[in-house]
This record gives sequence, C-alpha cells and structure tokens, in this order.
Amino acid sequence: MAYQPLPFRAVAANVLLAVESGQSLTQCLPPALNQLPPEQRPQLQAICYGTCRWFHRLEGELNQRLKKPLRKPDRVVHHLMLVALFQLRFSEQATYAVLNETVEACRALDKPHLTGLVNGVLRAAEREGAPEPKDDSSRYSHPVWMVEKLRHNWPEDWQAILGANNTQAPMTLRVNALRFSRDEYLKLLSEAGIEAKPTRFAPHGIQLDRPVPVERLPWFEDGGASVQDEAAQLCTTLLDLQPGQRVLDACAAPGGKTCAILEACGELDEVIAIDESAERLPRVQENLDRLDLHATLTQADAADIDSWWDGNPFDRILLDVPCSATGVIRRHPDIKLLRRESDIVPLASIQLGLLDAMWSILKPGGRLVYATCSVFPQENHRIIQRFLKQQTQAKLISIDADWGRDMTTGRQLLPDPDSHDGFFYAVLEKPEL
Repeated sequence: MAYQPLPFRAVAANVLLAVESGQSLTQCLPPALNQLPPEQRPQLQAICYGTCRWFHRLEGELNQRLKKPLRKPDRVVHHLMLVALFQLRFSEQATYAVLNETVEACRALDKPHLTGLVNGVLRAAEREGAPEPKDDSSRYSHPVWMVEKLRHNWPEDWQAILGANNTQAPMTLRVNALRFSRDEYLKLLSEAGIEAKPTRFAPHGIQLDRPVPVERLPWFEDGGASVQDEAAQLCTTLLDLQPGQRVLDACAAPGGKTCAILEACGELDEVIAIDESAERLPRVQENLDRLDLHATLTQADAADIDSWWDGNPFDRILLDVPCSATGVIRRHPDIKLLRRESDIVPLASIQLGLLDAMWSILKPGGRLVYATCSVFPQENHRIIQRFLKQQTQAKLISIDADWGRDMTTGRQLLPDPDSHDGFFYAVLEKPEL
C-alpha cells in the first residue's frame, strides 16, 4: 500500500504534542511543514501558532466539555480537538469541514475508537458556542502563574500586556543604513505596492501595514533591509558606536543585532559575535553574508571567558541575555506552554553571572548595554540593582529617550499591539583608570 501522508490537522496535533513535551515551534514546526504539500504549509503554520496563542482558553473550554481526561497514549487526540476548537472559534473555516475532517484526522492518527468522542465534543461546541471563561487563565489565555506574576509586577498594566500578547505582531524592517536611507527605502516599498510607515523610535525602522513574504521586499536578498522588531533595533542607539572600536555581541544568535551594529558604524575595528549554540550560529553567518558584512563568530559560553577571550578588552559590549522572553510572546506564543515560573530564578542567576563576566572584559571608559526581551523586573532593573551593589564603581548612564518607562536602573518597554515588543535596556560605563 502506498504511503498516505497525514491530514494537516493530524500533523498540527503532533506539533502541539511536541510543544507540550518541551519542544519549541521553531524546533518542531519545520519538519512538520515538510510533511505537507506547499499549498497546505501556510495553513499548518497559522493553526499551530494560533492554537498556541489561544491554548489556555481552548483548553479551558475542552476540559469543560470532557467528562474525564484522555489517557496519556491518546493525548494527541486532545490536541487534535484543540486544533478544531481554534478553527471553530478563531478562523473562517467552514464548520462542516472542521468537524468532518477532524474526525478523519482522528482515524489517520490510528485512534478510531475516539472518533465518536471527537464528533460529539465538536458538534456540541459548534451548537452551544464558546462558554464564558471560568478564570483569568482562560479569559486571557495565559498560564495561571504568568497572569498572577504580571498582575503583581504591573498592577496598572497587566491586562494590557496580556491583551497585547494575544495580538499578531506587525512586520517591522531595519533598513541597512550602509545602502539606503529610510526615506529612500520607503519610496522603494511604495513603488512595490507595499504600504508602510516609519517606526516611532528606531531611526532606521519601518513598519509594514501588512506582512509580506520577504521575497517581495525590494533589495532584500541583496542586503537592503532585515526583519527586526523596533524594540530590538534600539540597541544601536545606546551603544554610542564610534570608528575604531572593538565591539562584542554576546549571546548573538540569530545575529540581528550583530548586523545592526555593523550597519550603524561602518568603520569599527572588529566585531566579535559569540553564541553558545552550535545550531544557531550558522544563522548569524547567513545574515552577515546576505548583508555583505563581516564579524568574527565564536561558539562559546560567553561567561566562560577563559575558553575564548584573547585578553584584549572591548570598547563596547552588547549583552542580550537569555531570558524568559515574555516580551515577545505575540511572536512566539509557544512560550506560554514552554516557560515555567521556576525558570525565572535560575535565569536571573545566569543573567547576573554574564553581567559580571562581561564587565571584567570591558575596557576602562567602555560601555556595556544590558538587554532582555522580558517584562519581568526580576530579570531586568532588579538585576542592574544587584549588579550596582556589587560593582560600586560602575556608572549607570541614564537613557534619555521618549520610549519606554524609566525604571531608575534602565528603561522598560511593554509590548504595544500596534508597535514594538516588550524589551528592557540598561547602560553601564566603566570608569577610566
């Protein structure tokens, strides 16, 4: 018998099961896409991202409709029903197609004994409509711990943050200043029929009215622009880059900020980009090659300076530390399923350790920019407070900007539904000897 590929809903259920088991969408979605014909791949991606985005609300509804949880070997069917509920609640897919094809997908997953349950649950869901969420986790579609932590940390803003996390992020570009001015590139976009506007805060940023495939972007393959959120672009405005400087981008993958640094000042003496991940470092080189830029790439744990540092201190260091990534949930909704509250304390320890290590290789008179894509104070301004207690000679540079909120030891951007992601920045300078 010839091999029959799985229906795309069955593939989506397997992807969600993998996410629940600890894999990110970045890891498990690409091989899943390859299982399907090209015309079905955009729909699979949209379903996987959408179901993760609304997972906790859909899970709340499904649990109300099930008399008892499915057995662990049948867990994939639980995710299959979540996929179907997502389509019923948040897509324009015809109801009969969702119901009939989900039942067929259940059979394709070799779970024919559950087709009656799937059919009954989905027909009731279609007939009765979505129930009122029973709690804030379901209402805002976030894990309980995250809702409570945001409520505690941002008592005036937690609902807005949760709402922003459930929106789809805009597509934002960084114009390569070595090739075009922002106005020149805006004109090229207009000529290509792509509507766009300048970003409010990033000097080389452009936000598209609607996402487009990168192949449609003028001069993209020849290095005219890159896709990068506005908040992430702000790092170059804080580094005070000057010709002849030696610059380190620690924790560099996938390389967007490395490239932004090189574009911002074409006469730097050397840029070194370090990342611990052997799998992610090639992506940095791909970005450099497309933009015709050069940096020295090193695979290493940046904190283990004895394993990679040549003893020559740096004039500038960008330290974009590993974090909870709670400021970019709208771009990576699987974070809601992958991140745990117990991750925050170990992450804070890693962040402080990296900051200590980078400080030791910063040249006297040099500048270090600390960055996260987190909205939790424990990873952000409180890390800087702890560091300043240890390094009493370190000078905190006030960020004079019209973006974000002054947290005394840095500035915090919260995710904006119509603009930038959530980000934190702090700037430190080392006194001259």
